[in-house]
Amino acid sequence: MRIFKILFIVYLIVTLSSCGNVNKLTTNNIIPGAEQVNKYLPLLKNKKVAIVANHASLIKQTHIVDSLLALNVDIKKVFCPEHGFRGNGDAGEYIEDYYDIKSGLKIVSLYGKNKKPKRKDLSDVDIVVFDIQDVGVRIYTYISTMHYVMEACAENNVEFLVLDRPNPNGFYIDGPTLDTAFQSFVGLHPVPLVHGMTMAEYARMIEGENWLKKSNKCNVKYILCKNYTHDSLYQLPVRPSPNLQNMKAVYLYPSLGFFEGTKINVGRGTELPFQIFGSPYLKNANYKYIPKSIEGVSKYPKNKDVECNGVCLAKINIDSLISLKKINLSWLFFAYNNVEKKDDFFKPFFYNICGNKNLMLQIQNGESEKEIRKSWQIDIAKFKTIRKKYLLYPDFEE
Repeated sequence: MRIFKILFIVYLIVTLSSCGNVNKLTTNNIIPGAEQVNKYLPLLKNKKVAIVANHASLIKQTHIVDSLLALNVDIKKVFCPEHGFRGNGDAGEYIEDYYDIKSGLKIVSLYGKNKKPKRKDLSDVDIVVFDIQDVGVRIYTYISTMHYVMEACAENNVEFLVLDRPNPNGFYIDGPTLDTAFQSFVGLHPVPLVHGMTMAEYARMIEGENWLKKSNKCNVKYILCKNYTHDSLYQLPVRPSPNLQNMKAVYLYPSLGFFEGTKINVGRGTELPFQIFGSPYLKNANYKYIPKSIEGVSKYPKNKDVECNGVCLAKINIDSLISLKKINLSWLFFAYNNVEKKDDFFKPFFYNICGNKNLMLQIQNGESEKEIRKSWQIDIAKFKTIRKKYLLYPDFEE
């Protein structure tokens, strides 16, 4: 245990320091699909349109719904994913249907009674436009929303158009691959935790691998990003969800997301979500914080109003996170090995987060990170072969 603690401290010292000559965060003049209005406006002409959108569905500083309404596009309704149309819903918070005050449009929730549009929702629609900023991690629910929208479009003979956006974690592939025995809304497909695909590429894979429920084919179209490759580093202009408030959190999310299936708080209810982690029962941790209920961000965080002992990662050099190009398991190891009681460390939801039962058993049995990573490689190699068929942009260099 003492050796592990020393190694963990050494790791923190290294990652908190600069990593030297690595690429700085840049947008590389990337132009998302939504901003190329001239390319997709003809596809919407004389059609009844529905849009899957949220707060990040912007054309520059203007929401895509407002922009298209100003261009006289016949928008019938908006479908919204987890966190709602305005992006102020808590993780897992039930979202009701309502009417948007600004546009007057009906907002149909895909994170309430239904995750999938009903037949009646599409009865007055010719084409569904999907414009959501994803972060390239299997447990981020926007890809599950896209799956169910595609399925509904296929069943109702409605066109499906993806306005593609860059994947900020699109420069690597890593993590355990989902065992379909553990399918849930935080993981529907047999892909690694970090899949390295944009939404348009992922939509092509859903269709091409016949992952939709029925045999109907989804008529998928897409508008690609300009100047994007999978080696690009993309600065998100707007936070993609309430608890991913900056790029550091976006890069830490694949590693810290595991804690969502444990008794460890991952910074929800603080000013540093997905940049700290802790628990009242964590030993050998010198960062103190108290999770609070924050309206529109985290109403019911773990250990609400209780002081947590934790680790703060907010000062980690962002270039070191980028250059790592893999999930960091050391934080999960540290928490498990330093919690007072291990019996209830893992919750049943952990199976859905990691996508299998293996990782929990591997950690409980004391397997090394090298052994755990080795167990992922066959499935990752299989996935890479599948993924290649659906790529629309130059791939990253390994």
